[in-house]
Amino acid sequence: MLGHLVTRRPWRVLVTAALVLLASFAVAASTVGSLSLNRYEAPGSESAAARSLLAERFGTGSPNVALLVAPASGTVDDATVATLGEDLTAAVAAFPGVGDAWSYWSPGGPETLAAVDRRQALVLAWVPGDADHVRGEVLPALQADVVERFSGGDVEVTLGGGDEIFRIVAGQARTDFLRAELIVVPLALLLLWLVYRRFVPALVTLAVGLFAAAGSLALLRLVVTFTDVSTFAANVSLVMGIGLGVDYSLFMIYRYREEISAGQDADEAVRRTVAGAGRTVLFSGLTVAAALAVLFVFPFPFLSSFAYAGIAVVLCAVLGATVALPAMLRLAGPRMLRSATATRVEDGFWFRVSSTVMRRPVATGSAGLLVLVLLGAPTFGLTFGSPDDRVLNDDGQPVRAMYDTIRGGFAAEDADALFVVAPAASGAGDDDESGTTLVHGYAASLSQIPGVARVDSAAGAFADGARVGPAGPFGAERFDSGSATRLAVLPTSERLADDPVGLVREVRATTAPFDVVVGGYPAELTDYRDGIVDRLPLVAVLVLAVTFVVLFLMTGSVVAPLTAMVLNLLSLSVMFGVVVWGFQDGALAGVLGFTPTGVVEPSILLLMFCIAYGLSMDYEVFLLARVQEEYIRTSDVVASVPVGIARSAPLVTAAALILAASFAVYASSEVSFMQQLGIGMALAVAVDATLIRGVLVPAALRLTGRASWWSPAPLRGLHDRFGFRETPVTLRDRTPQDVWSADESPDRAAARATSRPG
Repeated sequence: MLGHLVTRRPWRVLVTAALVLLASFAVAASTVGSLSLNRYEAPGSESAAARSLLAERFGTGSPNVALLVAPASGTVDDATVATLGEDLTAAVAAFPGVGDAWSYWSPGGPETLAAVDRRQALVLAWVPGDADHVRGEVLPALQADVVERFSGGDVEVTLGGGDEIFRIVAGQARTDFLRAELIVVPLALLLLWLVYRRFVPALVTLAVGLFAAAGSLALLRLVVTFTDVSTFAANVSLVMGIGLGVDYSLFMIYRYREEISAGQDADEAVRRTVAGAGRTVLFSGLTVAAALAVLFVFPFPFLSSFAYAGIAVVLCAVLGATVALPAMLRLAGPRMLRSATATRVEDGFWFRVSSTVMRRPVATGSAGLLVLVLLGAPTFGLTFGSPDDRVLNDDGQPVRAMYDTIRGGFAAEDADALFVVAPAASGAGDDDESGTTLVHGYAASLSQIPGVARVDSAAGAFADGARVGPAGPFGAERFDSGSATRLAVLPTSERLADDPVGLVREVRATTAPFDVVVGGYPAELTDYRDGIVDRLPLVAVLVLAVTFVVLFLMTGSVVAPLTAMVLNLLSLSVMFGVVVWGFQDGALAGVLGFTPTGVVEPSILLLMFCIAYGLSMDYEVFLLARVQEEYIRTSDVVASVPVGIARSAPLVTAAALILAASFAVYASSEVSFMQQLGIGMALAVAVDATLIRGVLVPAALRLTGRASWWSPAPLRGLHDRFGFRETPVTLRDRTPQDVWSADESPDRAAARATSRPG
């Protein structure tokens, strides 16, 4: 029906698509600016409860803004510098949007807010509100009105804090997006010209990619009206939009060329292309969308953003390839591809490779498997952790230099303290001896945890199990509100840099004499990390189950989908291995200019898994569709494999090259996890399109033989009713192998094939 509509009214379809594209560009232009600056927060977690209690009971919170003050000469104790420090603290405290501020120069300010050599000191502040308010409104104004006013002359002031770090990261993501636009589009056009050797089909294919990218960004603009969408979703929409749009267009155009070469006129070629290849494109889109949709199981806007982006990209890419592109093919006619010379599949490179593999499936398959295992071996050393300022390259970033100074020169990380809140415990700062004793003992226990520099409480300051100072350091009233009490656990720079998650766990595991909740920035990152890691098994099961169903509906087999899933997981192990070797362990640090931290941020790796798995299944759908079509046509379970691979390999190779090159652009980012995404995804796509499709798939199909297309009788009946094929199969096209099952003979199957009702 869709093919007939496109061939009857091609101009109407094309004009409508052009108007939609123009409208999408107009809407997409405002999308990047409307996207959110999400925090690493876990709703409903212990750290979230602590954050709420700090705000409600104490009117403060974990400091999310820090200012490093460095005198031009002398120390932070010099009279002139001290006066400037006091004035700066007062200016920050009075600044609109700031809820609380304190510093080394505040009355009773702790010594740890100054560097050991007294060459720098800190002003800390708490700014309530969501990330968009803090990062988009307060911080830029604070930089312009306060930081720049006090900087220069006697002191230099640098703005930092967790929100400032990720404000810069988000700004860099926007810069990467604009740079990627300037590189990816002409690069894709050049590669497409190399594929077609003609400019017009290259432009047509790229137009579908732009339709998918612009359309998905426009849809994200609509999503923003009812939920938060991360800034990084725009980067994914651009690369995946162009990649999938080009991918699907190549598949449609290659099929159209085959139909023209077979003698079909333009109208019939378009109809058969839409009816056949269009179904495969639809199934491919379903696999990619399903793989990304599982991100909705996480209650984090940062990850949900990529689910919205993935679904939007797939929807627009499928519409562009199955509606707009056929209209362009109908209007252009065969002359658009007149310089494309058809060659016999037997003469192609991939036919020769797959034929060689199938002659020796055990030897070649084992060799390919060994390569994957060796490349993926570093995965066993994977360690999940939380991001910090070191996600930024250390080249010209003031906030990165600021935290290098803090790590190297300060005894404790006051800005990243853990806050222990006891909502039902109070009175420790009064004359209540029992309350003071309880807090005293608990604070002393916390101060004995390795890597804890000091614990501040209403009962005093503690270090190494002993009381080292009076209540405060700012007075008992800051730690006991009358309705609750709180303690601040200050980590050393070394412990915070090496093992923040372990520190949080030890603080929470310390026995308390009353009910407590533990919060603070390190605890928030830990809860976010745990929220992801705890759901990883569920995500893996959902991704595998959904893609199995989609492939079963396409092939009618239970063996082929299982084989595809195993091979795709093997190919992803290479991506994980390179991430661990190159980024966690730092082997690529010298080349790419980032600082390894010994851990991998789990949400980025999860995103890479979902995208890479969806794209791997995308290529698997194309390949299996062509192999199964050839098998149904010839009944030859062996010869159909190299022919099917040879027919799908050119488009898979071309699409993979364009997609890998598009992802690789992000290797030049100034943000390490964008580099990780770019390098990891480019490698995963390249391995999948070569080693997996060229060696392991034909070896697996040869070893499983006719069983590749087997399924139990009940499931085969289900597929006959609800499944789809790329090419509609009539009764006379059915073969005994098409309906063969393990519990009946080929002769009986032949009889059933010719007698089954339509």
